[in-house]
Amino acid sequence: MREARRIRNSPEFLSGEGIMMLSLSKNTALVLIDLQKAIDDPSWGVRNNPQAESNVSRLLSHWRLHDMPIIHIRHVSRFPESTYRDGQAGVEFKEISRPLPGEVVITKHVCTAFIGTDLEARLRGNGCKDVVIVGVVTNNSVEATARVSGDLGFRTIVVSDATFTFGRKDFGGRMHSAEEVHAMSLANLDGEYANIYLTDQVLEMAGSKPLNN
Repeated sequence: MREARRIRNSPEFLSGEGIMMLSLSKNTALVLIDLQKAIDDPSWGVRNNPQAESNVSRLLSHWRLHDMPIIHIRHVSRFPESTYRDGQAGVEFKEISRPLPGEVVITKHVCTAFIGTDLEARLRGNGCKDVVIVGVVTNNSVEATARVSGDLGFRTIVVSDATFTFGRKDFGGRMHSAEEVHAMSLANLDGEYANIYLTDQVLEMAGSKPLNN
């Protein structure tokens, strides 16, 4: 039984509206995945969650105000055709999520932010037991990072309206909308590797009580 499922089924985390709510400590890390200009290239297709960047900004503002851990993940692809390849504008951070001086930036070259990086060591070194994940792409780097995070024992949250993806065909050739791909990816994670919440819920969990280490 994974930790995420145990937490979601525990009555002590029920809010007044019957939603499973967690209490997030000041050591909760906000991990921003691949929020770079590359993701705005038209070649990606039609996306969902047009409000995602605005919600990322809200979360960033809260984490910065309360001096909570922030980790920016920067993807640098090794594929020459990628919009995330090095040496061009796409690899730069989007303005909405540009790191401030002193904030941690980790460069990765594969989908999950844990492979070939010091992300796990940084989280454990800072005493971070909880990880909140936002960014792109839901069914790629977000899902891959959340799966490893959960398997490593971190209490992991993916913010459903601060992540987004694009429409794509399944293995049988049937096209699925971005919203359908997004929903299935979150379903893959929910209760097994991570807990899925909205931005408003995460902000409530992080700010409804005094933040303690």
